[in-house]
Amino acid sequence: MLRWILGGREAQGTVEKSAALFIGEEQPKNCFTEMQVLKGHFDIVRFLVQIDDLRFASAGDDGLVLIWNVETGDCLIELRGHTQQITAMISYTFIRGGNAHTALITASSDRTLSLWDPDSGNRVQNISDLQSPVKCLLVLVCLDVWLSGGNELCVWNRDFELQCKTVHHSDAGISAMVELPKNFIAAAMDKEIVIFKLNLSGSDIAVMAMRHLADHQDTIHSLIHINDGLFASGSHIGELIIWDSVDWTIQAYEHILWEEPARDGQSEFKLNHQKQIERSIQHMSSDGEYIVAAIGSGLYVYNVLMKSVVAYRRIAHDSNVLHTVLQQDGRLMSCSEDGSVRMWELQDLPLPAEPASSGFFGMFGTFGRSSKQTGPPAKKIPEVPGLRSLELIGDLIGHSGAVQVRFKEKGLVTCSTDHLLIIWKDGEFQSQLRSLAVFQKLEENQEL
Repeated sequence: MLRWILGGREAQGTVEKSAALFIGEEQPKNCFTEMQVLKGHFDIVRFLVQIDDLRFASAGDDGLVLIWNVETGDCLIELRGHTQQITAMISYTFIRGGNAHTALITASSDRTLSLWDPDSGNRVQNISDLQSPVKCLLVLVCLDVWLSGGNELCVWNRDFELQCKTVHHSDAGISAMVELPKNFIAAAMDKEIVIFKLNLSGSDIAVMAMRHLADHQDTIHSLIHINDGLFASGSHIGELIIWDSVDWTIQAYEHILWEEPARDGQSEFKLNHQKQIERSIQHMSSDGEYIVAAIGSGLYVYNVLMKSVVAYRRIAHDSNVLHTVLQQDGRLMSCSEDGSVRMWELQDLPLPAEPASSGFFGMFGTFGRSSKQTGPPAKKIPEVPGLRSLELIGDLIGHSGAVQVRFKEKGLVTCSTDHLLIIWKDGEFQSQLRSLAVFQKLEENQEL
């Protein structure tokens, strides 16, 4: 295991390389030892949205929206109405009659937007004949409005009334949005980020493009909120940019280059193709302190405060990583095209390890930038403070191409291209619940 700390050494052969990717059956730190398979969709499931502590919704290419109970696995309601695949889904919680109510908003390739009541299963509102399909949705709680992004940015109120919109002529359209302070919005459009301002005048709202941030050289695949002061974007060629949320200046820049050494029998074309795939940032997640980036089949953990990479795994899965989740306890999860959901833990380095070279991360010279060495690199203590290892502690096999959502102590829910959903549960916790239920039953029957 030590020879694979941070991917610091090359595999000596196929067997050694494969051994680093599998943890085996003994997984003492993996609490998800029980699983429940849910069937209901008949095409790829792409979206999971939590409604409350007990319910979540799933949607995908079959146009269905299903409401599930995370404890029992029961399908509570089927929401039918869309004729083509779901392209975006989000929950919308608002106060009505003094009580909090959560609704679902869905967008589809059939160019419709729908507002659903998950309690009754009714489609409360529906907007059809949009100019273009909606690719992303964003709720602004402070203004009690929500936004839809496609070839145009539209602002709606809770009653599905269009407040304002701005039209764009880019074929790519808006692929992602994040909320910024003072009623600003950042939207990813192909290679640039557009900053929009929502201007309020009484009950009227107007939207205006304020600035175009054209610092990326390729298509932006991921746009995320980090904290109140920062947001981040990642591109197809491995550019990771951290932005100030107030003045929209670049706070940190990483150009992630992962170059494989040439091996016998490999063509230059294959190597170049492999580099392009491995540099692409498919997904990012953040807890406000760390950013986890899914890059090719690898994972990279970046400390926002230190402006440095603290851990990485060049090969975390057998295929591209599609989704990542950061947890409160210093652990993270990753989902891949290979059908696995993996659990990782940041650990202190037990032995001195090789620092990553400047070719991987540049961060304004804070990482690497060492002079060329004439001989083989000697092992030494990394100069980067806080450098840690990313260790595999659990492997959940059951899918192909998974995304996930977390339900506190209730468990983990994953969805996939195989049309299935799986609820992964803490086996020890579930055993305690069953034992408690038995004791309660015996007490009720006065047998204890």
